[in-house]
Amino acid sequence: MTPASAARAPELPVLTIQPAAGWVPVRLAEVWEFRELLFFLVWREVKIRYKQTALGVAWAIVQPMLAMAVFSIFFGRLGHIPSDGLPYPVFAFSALVPWQLFAFGLTESTNSVVANQRLVTKVYFPRLTMPMAAVAAGLVDFCLSLVVLVGLMAYYRVAPTPAVWTLPGWTLLALTTALAVGVWLSALNVRYRDVRYTLPFVTQIWLLATPVAYPTSIVPERWRSLYALNPMVGVVDGFRWALLGRTPAPPVTVAVSCLAVGLILAGGLFYFRRTERTFADVI
Repeated sequence: MTPASAARAPELPVLTIQPAAGWVPVRLAEVWEFRELLFFLVWREVKIRYKQTALGVAWAIVQPMLAMAVFSIFFGRLGHIPSDGLPYPVFAFSALVPWQLFAFGLTESTNSVVANQRLVTKVYFPRLTMPMAAVAAGLVDFCLSLVVLVGLMAYYRVAPTPAVWTLPGWTLLALTTALAVGVWLSALNVRYRDVRYTLPFVTQIWLLATPVAYPTSIVPERWRSLYALNPMVGVVDGFRWALLGRTPAPPVTVAVSCLAVGLILAGGLFYFRRTERTFADVI
């Protein structure tokens, strides 16, 4: 190119990316623009989840089945925990399916930003796609566990209720709960690596505080609204009601749980947006 032609060449536009300042909301439109990246991250999580494992995707079935067996022995047979008139294995497994989806999403989303530190430090993209992809990857295990649950219900001759069509809504609530807590912890985990050490303990306590091994009916009536501040109470109650139908619809616990999820998610998104501009420097 000659000097004359170089002088006539139009200047290319320059895009300057600057970190957001203050408590600005998450730009969901930007996340939608990067939806192909989100799909790729989900696919990558699914591919590497059971890479170089002997059982592979069978772990998605083995884990809840072993937990169901332990609960059935110690809580069902030895502890004589009531199960709302249902066979205890079906009662426990129907709660373990959404719980495993939540626990997986919570664990993976908490570690998602730190696990992708090479991407964070080299290229710009909406950081929110990382915890979102980690949570969505658990749907593969969820679907496999759901198939096992259907087989277990057929074995014990427990027919699904007409409300089974609401299952996608309860599944979405479980995913939203995992994402709501995960965005908080993923941002905190960047600065305080203690989070990953305390997470297993928190998950175990959360399991005991959720009606997985026992029904919500054993909680005194006056405490149920407070108890439902645990968002997974509404998820488990709704999941059991939609599939098994031995208990009345849980409007109070579900309403309180949805409100709790909304508040946690809103606060988590604002905090994540506030701190994401420092991820590349701190990580």
